[in-house]
Amino acid sequence: MQRMNPSSMTASPAVSSLPDLPESGGLCAIHQPNLFPRLTTLAKLFAADYWIVLDDVQFTRRDYQHRARLGALDEPDRWQWLAVPTHLPHGRRTLIRDALIDDPSRARRRTAGMLRQHYGASPYWPALAHTLAPVLDAFGTGRTATVAEISTRALLGLLGWQGKILISSDLPSRPGRSQRLADLSAITGARAYVCGTGGSTYLDPAPFTAEGIAVLPFQPPATSIWSSGRSLSSLWALAALGPQEVAARMQRLASYHGLLAASA
Repeated sequence: MQRMNPSSMTASPAVSSLPDLPESGGLCAIHQPNLFPRLTTLAKLFAADYWIVLDDVQFTRRDYQHRARLGALDEPDRWQWLAVPTHLPHGRRTLIRDALIDDPSRARRRTAGMLRQHYGASPYWPALAHTLAPVLDAFGTGRTATVAEISTRALLGLLGWQGKILISSDLPSRPGRSQRLADLSAITGARAYVCGTGGSTYLDPAPFTAEGIAVLPFQPPATSIWSSGRSLSSLWALAALGPQEVAARMQRLASYHGLLAASA
């Protein structure tokens, strides 16, 4: 089916030209930038060929856009919130990309301290600490979304993910929750959209069907490390099991869903 013409869609005022797009026929995941994302979220992105960072929707307080649950290394059921204090310059209408960090220097120090406190005893801490250094540096931008996005980039890189990352505000799309996701998938040439558990509760498949894009549900099991993966940051699994083991389990999960075969 013929893809839509980007000029037929309403683009962000900031868009002057399209970025380099991935090769057609890949698997697309679309998700808001999350701070040190949950294991199930990271696994969904890991299973895709590229991730579109949904940065131009409203910021939601008390969500994962600026905070993460850190499970204790030896007792994951004992957890603590890590939150980046965030100011919304436009109130509730503030977009994710416009949210600002309150006192970035202090937030950086607190984040670094909590990460070391929770995971410094892990045998994998040296690799984690090296990976997390760019995340801490990102506090200097003063933007919550930048820190959250880089935290996800860093963890995907640690797992050996070779995919591509795009930003939704750089791409034209039409309004409407499902229509917008379908437009973003279509303009990037996706042949399938990887839909997580949360998205499946509201997603209308019709706009995807109109573009010839399959919707592939991604639902991790509720056992083993995945039982806490719906709430805890993936940092716990990486610190407890190591990046190599976590990557292997994510590959098996993607294979179980048929996603690796679909992208081959």
